[in-house]
Amino acid sequence: MPPSALRDRKRERTRRALLEAAVEMFESRGYEATTVAEIAAAAEVGTRTFFNYFESKEELLFPEPDERVRGAVHAIATRRPEERPVEVLLRALRAAGDNPGDHLGDDLAARIAVLRAQVSRTVPAVSGRAAHAQLAAQQEIARQLRAAFPDELDDVGAAALVGAVVGAVSGALTVLFSGHYAIEDGERLQRKIRETTSRVLAPWLAGRDVSTRQSGEVRQPTEVRQTMDVRQPTELRQTMEVRQPMEVRC
Repeated sequence: MPPSALRDRKRERTRRALLEAAVEMFESRGYEATTVAEIAAAAEVGTRTFFNYFESKEELLFPEPDERVRGAVHAIATRRPEERPVEVLLRALRAAGDNPGDHLGDDLAARIAVLRAQVSRTVPAVSGRAAHAQLAAQQEIARQLRAAFPDELDDVGAAALVGAVVGAVSGALTVLFSGHYAIEDGERLQRKIRETTSRVLAPWLAGRDVSTRQSGEVRQPTEVRQTMDVRQPTELRQTMEVRQPMEVRC
């Protein structure tokens, strides 16, 4: 094995050791009660070495954002000829969500995702980093989607489409992570995230025939428009039959 490959493997082992140590401490002590020095010591490296891998403590909760975006971009690049923008976008976002980083291993990646969701509720630095990472990802995905459908989307339309879908999912997950909906068990939370995401995306997935104007307006799916019968108040009054209560016999 060439020396460069050995160095890469050593770096990856050190990086993973730091992540594993951080996750263990965050879960047992709490994020804010854990210091960088303690994480480095648990991974058997110095603090200076820690900063060769991560710029800050919060970066430990965001180890693979670029990889997720690459998964989404790949899904857009490998679109099928018959796919419309919203279909490609949904597949791209699913690819991003299903690609937590093979080098981390599924279990470690899932634990980091749970910690990130939990800590984001209470730590402004992590919340801000999460918002910035999401915005950057949305912008890149919108740019790629615009390039894939130049005759159907302009910059505003692509941004609107990505923002609508991502916003719907993010809004639902924000409620899921807060208040009486909060779930502390990692495995159960991951399952709930998948269920919630699928439920939120269901209306989009049902509308396969979606056309998008260059102005950025996302039209209703044809099948949805045909089945939506919005009656005027007068018609509603005519069709509302108020039945009298049944006579009660003694």
